Amino acid sequence: MTIALHTLSNGFRIVTEHMPGLKSASIGIWVQAGGRHERVEQNGIAHFLEHMAFKGTKTRSALQIAESIEDVGGYINAYTSREMTAFYARVLEDDVALGLDVISDILLNPVFDPAEIEVERGVILQEIGQAADTPDDIVFDWLQEAAYPDQALGRTILGATERVTSFNRDDLKTFVGEHYGPNQMILSAAGAVDHDEIVKQAEALFGHLPAVTPPALIQPATFGGGERREIKDLEQVHFAMALEGPDYRDPAIYTAQIYASAMGGGMSSRLFQEVREKHGLCYTIFAQAGAYEDTGLTTIYAGTSADQIEQLANLTIDEMKRAADDMTAAEVARARAQMKAGLLMGLESPSNRAERLARLLSIWGRIPGLDETIERIDAVTTGDVKIFAADTAGKAGTALAVYGPADAAPTLDELKARMVA
Repeated sequence: MTIALHTLSNGFRIVTEHMPGLKSASIGIWVQAGGRHERVEQNGIAHFLEHMAFKGTKTRSALQIAESIEDVGGYINAYTSREMTAFYARVLEDDVALGLDVISDILLNPVFDPAEIEVERGVILQEIGQAADTPDDIVFDWLQEAAYPDQALGRTILGATERVTSFNRDDLKTFVGEHYGPNQMILSAAGAVDHDEIVKQAEALFGHLPAVTPPALIQPATFGGGERREIKDLEQVHFAMALEGPDYRDPAIYTAQIYASAMGGGMSSRLFQEVREKHGLCYTIFAQAGAYEDTGLTTIYAGTSADQIEQLANLTIDEMKRAADDMTAAEVARARAQMKAGLLMGLESPSNRAERLARLLSIWGRIPGLDETIERIDAVTTGDVKIFAADTAGKAGTALAVYGPADAAPTLDELKARMVA
């Protein structure tokens, strides 16, 4: 594998990784603008822009954008996260230049036709409605809001209905002007790619753009904690709890990820074994560690019946406390192995590689070697995980979201009291 980096004079960054033996490639542009870069009146506009990217340019109609890629057997897509918006395509080796041309077209030449804005507004409102009808989706939006109240990082990526209803062409153009400068973009490609050819094409497409001064974060994250409880007649109570964790530049992020894996990362994890296998309280339960530029979350989720939610919640807290005392070396070794295997297996996909390259370059300004990442994972000890578990159970800020027939669910204060008892 060969990773190559290049930065144009205007700050536009290009990173590629050639993967011998592949006949296809993934190529995309990651823009360092997501939900947390929106002012309150802009909430949802980053996601709206993602949708509008496929609705026509000065040279291609919406149908022609789709046909350009699908005529050669590829696919094109996009997503919006809280810190990035990505536009990417998967194509065969001979069509890499076409893929980059189409992606650059939708970024550089959108027309934002008012009629198409209205069509896509309806699509997004339907998406918001669908999310609201999906309990195990909406509960995480509520959890994020409880963790970061009255902050950009706590607001939903889809946006509030009243905001989405009001966006117009000028609003879209304003956000692009603020956040879509060449020095806010990373072109990442992996698979059957030629670095020099991609750099040459990128220079022709993006080299003329003037650099812009990236705006500061609208609001640095401050974990607030709190509770969101929505009572509704559903089949299950959806229980989601978040505890403040390290940001993605903090070395402790590896400890957090290993802790989350040991607690709820698979069938052998503590929560799965105790809550599901021994007590039969749920079908789904998991834990995960996520991170942002200046904060992070360790999240636990489960779904259970109304008459078992209290027992499930209390058992979850008890397992978190117990981990600080008796987490074993075998559990930590298993979690490390799962983490490394997941990383290495994921790297067999050019799409995963391209995304990883873009994310690492965004975070570090360089691409840390795979050996460096493995060393950091291997360096986490059982003692590190126990200390992290104790801090998480006893000191970390906590947020809670419950949705469904949740009258019997313990309150956040009751769960916190159980943690320190």
